[in-house]
Amino acid sequence: MAAFEHLSDSERDSSGEGRLRHAGAEHPSLPRAKVGVVLVNLGTPDATDYGSLRRYLGEFLSDRRVVDYPRWLWQPLLQLVILTRRPFVSGKAYRSIWNQERDESPLLTITREQTEKLTERLVSAYGDEVEVDFCMRYGNPSTDSVLRRLQARGCERILFFPLYPQYGSPTTASACDQAFRTLMRLKWQPAIRTVPAYYRHPSYLEALGASVRETYEAVESTPEVLVASYHGVPKRYLDQGDPYYCHCHQTTRLLKERLGLADAAIETTFQSKFGPEEWLGPATVERVAELAREGRRHIAVISPAFSADCVETLEEVQQEIRDAFLEAGGETFTYVPCLNARDDHVTALEAIARQELAGWL
Repeated sequence: MAAFEHLSDSERDSSGEGRLRHAGAEHPSLPRAKVGVVLVNLGTPDATDYGSLRRYLGEFLSDRRVVDYPRWLWQPLLQLVILTRRPFVSGKAYRSIWNQERDESPLLTITREQTEKLTERLVSAYGDEVEVDFCMRYGNPSTDSVLRRLQARGCERILFFPLYPQYGSPTTASACDQAFRTLMRLKWQPAIRTVPAYYRHPSYLEALGASVRETYEAVESTPEVLVASYHGVPKRYLDQGDPYYCHCHQTTRLLKERLGLADAAIETTFQSKFGPEEWLGPATVERVAELAREGRRHIAVISPAFSADCVETLEEVQQEIRDAFLEAGGETFTYVPCLNARDDHVTALEAIARQELAGWL
């Protein structure tokens, strides 16, 4: 049970616990009121075996924000065909990038580290008035379990922070949907705020630009083109009002201006196409091959939509997309890592969180 709002010391008994001063002995003890901050990322399978991948992909691909085909058409195809084969392919991809030391995906490792660093920053600023945690939209730790845990610890107010700089209905909206589903099942709902898209936040752009500059300084020759590769969505999402495509292009433009690059030195592309319909383009895997055939010998790829390196960056970008460039005649492929738990990225997350916590802390 969550704490009473504004439960002051004068309202507590002399023990300092959460019991009301004038409550009867049978009244449950209540924790001190706090504000929770929850970082949210996409998710990860618990392991790389067939069963774990099938459960994870089943949850992911059953989300109507991700695949919005009619259930009568999609679910038989998903359950009888896709989930029979796809876990083997995805399992191989995850095994190639798995954190063997901790027996977990890099996404889980990095998100935990981001949370630990942000906790240090916010606790330093606000003390025990704030509690920071993280959850996943799919897989574990689940959104439901984390929100309930924070409420049990006295978080009457929760800042829900999807780690997606660019708003997308299959990502940001889906993460928020899951939080709201938990609220729908609670008898006593905490107040909740959701962090909006931060694709043009100065601190985010500063960290993004610094990551490119550091990568360029570490290589022998400067890449001729920086390819900003974003996760793709069907083109009709744009036609239906999803701002994701526009947010991605604005991020690229702002990054170009921050780095002082010429128009021809940076491009926007989209990766991870799934299914038969038309998706946003150009496709990264096709465009990097075209760049090689056009005579570009050295390119760099950055993934601004991903807050942490994951299977889409560590396997798809650094293996599939890299191979496409080299096989088409390219010579040097440089990957700019995601912002991960860099100090300047945590500074950006802190700045955004403190901005959205205004009036609560």
